Amino acid sequence: MKEEIKAATINMWDAIEKGDIERYANYVHPDFTQFGETDSVLLVGKAAEVNGAVFYWSDAGTTNGKAFKSRGKSTRIFVKENGKWLCIHGHYTLLSSD
Repeated sequence: MKEEIKAATINMWDAIEKGDIERYANYVHPDFTQFGETDSVLLVGKAAEVNGAVFYWSDAGTTNGKAFKSRGKSTRIFVKENGKWLCIHGHYTLLSSD
């Protein structure tokens, strides 16, 4: 079971990195929910995740001419339905960049 979940996680992030949102969506549960540290509401539904999954993550950049670094952690919860592991919830927390 542990290896199946690990493989599902690797495959979903591989799909994101390659811009293959359709393949990524195959790993997202229809009742997916998510929230981050600064979110004021809980996002509900697969469409909310899939539509929000088109992004580029960078751990460094500039804002108003000033360099910054960021790092965070993510927790993913999976359920097994019809023999397939699907991500049903995601939570994201920004960590200090010390």
